[in-house]
Amino acid sequence: MKIICIGRNYAQHAKELGNEIPDEPVVFLKPETALIPRGHPFYYPAHSQDVHFEVELVVRIDKVGKHIEERFAPRYYSSIGLGLDFTARDIQQECKAKGLPWEKAKAWDHSAPLSEAFIPLSEIHDINDVSFSLTQNGALVQKGNSKDMLFSIDRLIQEVSKYFTLKIGDLIYTGTPAGVGPISVGDELIGKIGEREMFRLTVK
Repeated sequence: MKIICIGRNYAQHAKELGNEIPDEPVVFLKPETALIPRGHPFYYPAHSQDVHFEVELVVRIDKVGKHIEERFAPRYYSSIGLGLDFTARDIQQECKAKGLPWEKAKAWDHSAPLSEAFIPLSEIHDINDVSFSLTQNGALVQKGNSKDMLFSIDRLIQEVSKYFTLKIGDLIYTGTPAGVGPISVGDELIGKIGEREMFRLTVK
């Protein structure tokens, strides 16, 4: 199982970090160890002093595929979840300044918390109009909608499958909207799709 992440998929988020709007999806990977085992807490990593939250809709692949056309992409997933792409922003900036890969900033253990439950697409009115949000200690910090993606979920599946064979259980983190910010020990993060709570996480 692999975790495929998409960067800069919302124009306002790209702008808030001073990045150019991409012409094609920005893709990077996280290992399976980036997930948090069920029942385990999230601990602030010792290697960073500036970890940021990034809430994202997550698609789980149901069928093996390669070179998938956008019009056939809906055949390859049947539910949607919500996750966090935690980013060690201080390390990311160091890597970017040196022209190095981002893995130390993005792919460390437990950097990709994921909702235990996924919502069947049969309960979603329109996959291209899904609202989601993140609160930090009760304050709304991120609010997004899949209609604002630069590259839709089906387009992402097409683009990603050009390079990687998609296998059952693979996860695609589809990008984060504007509003990312730092976390601190003791924070409570709650992610929702619509009004449905998908995860509740305390930083230890």
